[in-house]
Amino acid sequence: MAAKNASRPPLIALKDIRLQDGPRPLFEGVDLAIEPRMRGCLVGRNGAGKSTLMRMVMGLIEPDSGDRTVQSGTRFAYVPQEPVITGETLLDYAVSGGAESWTAESWLETFGLSPAKAAKGLSGGEIRRAALAKAFAEEPDVLLLDEPTNHLDILAIERLEQELASSRMAVLTVSHDRAFLNKVTNTCYWLEGRQVRTLNRGFEHFDDWADQVTAEEAESLRRLSKAIESETHAFYRSITGRRTRNEGRARQLRAMRADRSERLRDQPRELNLDVDSGGQSGKRVAELKGVSKAFGDRVILPPFTTRILRGDRIAIVGPNGAGKTTLVKLMLGEMAPDAGSVKLGAGLEPVYLDQARAELTSDMTLRDALTPGGGDSVMVRGTPKHVAAYARDFLFTEAQLRQPVSTLSGGERNRLLLARALAQPANLLILDEPTNDLDMDTLDRLEELLESYDGTLILVSHDRDFVDRLATSTIALNGRGGVVETPGGWTDFMRQNPGFLSGDGRVASSGGSGAQPQDSARIAEPSPPGASRPPPRDGEGEGRARPQKKLSYKDARRLEEIERLMAEAPAAIAAKEAKLADPDLYARDPAGFQRITAELQALRDQVDAAETEWLELEEKKAELAGTGG
Repeated sequence: MAAKNASRPPLIALKDIRLQDGPRPLFEGVDLAIEPRMRGCLVGRNGAGKSTLMRMVMGLIEPDSGDRTVQSGTRFAYVPQEPVITGETLLDYAVSGGAESWTAESWLETFGLSPAKAAKGLSGGEIRRAALAKAFAEEPDVLLLDEPTNHLDILAIERLEQELASSRMAVLTVSHDRAFLNKVTNTCYWLEGRQVRTLNRGFEHFDDWADQVTAEEAESLRRLSKAIESETHAFYRSITGRRTRNEGRARQLRAMRADRSERLRDQPRELNLDVDSGGQSGKRVAELKGVSKAFGDRVILPPFTTRILRGDRIAIVGPNGAGKTTLVKLMLGEMAPDAGSVKLGAGLEPVYLDQARAELTSDMTLRDALTPGGGDSVMVRGTPKHVAAYARDFLFTEAQLRQPVSTLSGGERNRLLLARALAQPANLLILDEPTNDLDMDTLDRLEELLESYDGTLILVSHDRDFVDRLATSTIALNGRGGVVETPGGWTDFMRQNPGFLSGDGRVASSGGSGAQPQDSARIAEPSPPGASRPPPRDGEGEGRARPQKKLSYKDARRLEEIERLMAEAPAAIAAKEAKLADPDLYARDPAGFQRITAELQALRDQVDAAETEWLELEEKKAELAGTGG
């Protein structure tokens, strides 16, 4: 990464910029300079004005006051948060900013796109890659990127990182992607409290620096409050003693109070996230045995076996179109496999957060989205809460309740989806690209929430840092019909499976007959046409002839009994829960309430014990089958 070039003047500089937005200024006294080959990131909360400031750097917005100076001949390119693709083909779009045709073709191909591809009907990832290709083809001196990794898969993100590292452009990026910013930045601009602070180091140093600045400002505010307290006491004591008002001291006290009030108003509101894990699910959430799926001749999933237990946090990663959403649907029983079996556990209460945001329509208001049945209340984890109060928990104002969803920013729309999803009790959370458009403070809060969540999490994400922080196991699909599962997050997966996603290497299964998904890496790849497919379990098919074995008669009968019990238990549990839901039961029959409560707990304990025994017998059955000839 190029170091900052302090000997040359900045390509663009903003000085003492002020911009009014409603009753209060959005920017006040903002200074920002972009030097040649600088790699800067602009960090701030949703709503702080990052995208507005980017457009001001471009000259698309005029400030109310202050100066914007640009070196003569400086060329800009800008990739907005939500690009709009125009023209008949991607090549038409890529040359629309003045790029040479051959350069535009080359950059489209670099980002994995055909120049002749129609510009309509593109996926989110294709739109993003086309916009990036257009910007690079224009060969700017300053490139501005607003959430460039949104909708990109991990391979495309790594390609972008490589191209930025080798370019001679100055770059200013707004992004929530910590892993991306760690690799591509050497300067940080922090937009907070209507001003911009500058750190002349890369993003990996940002958190420590921001914590230090925050602590210093908190201490400054504490000293100011103490000084106001002391000055107030002295002021009123002087009035009592002299029977006269000291106007100079009164003005000083008013100024100190106004300063404190302004500082407090600038302090950002905290997002109030919470989740109810609902009723306890069974120990087994889902078990896939030899599950496979293909669409026509294309293999999405070769025979694959895995088990998800209560409390697991499973990340699913891979290129766009590799089949991640298909795998989730197979896991949840929403799609039938071509072969194999899927068994779901008892008592599952799933909630799905969809990356496509299909639940939100453009004509819907924020109030409509939070109260689809009408009224002024939201049922939040079983308790009614006024819609305005619940909206404030997610940093929306009461005035925004009447605002159409189409006018919300990407981050606001994602917060709205979180608000809808987290209102429901869920012991199984499925989050599909939950980090898109969220600011880092919201991401940190979401991570804290999920770390303490005692339900089961299935996470589909291209955010490597987010996966590293949360995942206990990672399942990767490479888009060529291969799948591998390893313990840990993204970094653990890459260390154990180099080249699996990009196709320049192959992972080998860990040995050991009967190894469990959470204990070893394993891979399943499609077989060549006409070849028999190997079983997905590790250690099978190693060519050692052994006698056929199976469960004893006693164990087989016990397995049948347990499966019958597990099938019948959910209805019995639900019946007792329904009785306890009667709000008058305890007052009417306290002994009956205690008896039903004890019976319910005994049933749950019985199911837990049965599931543990079932898992042991299934493992024994699989091991015995694996020792056959």
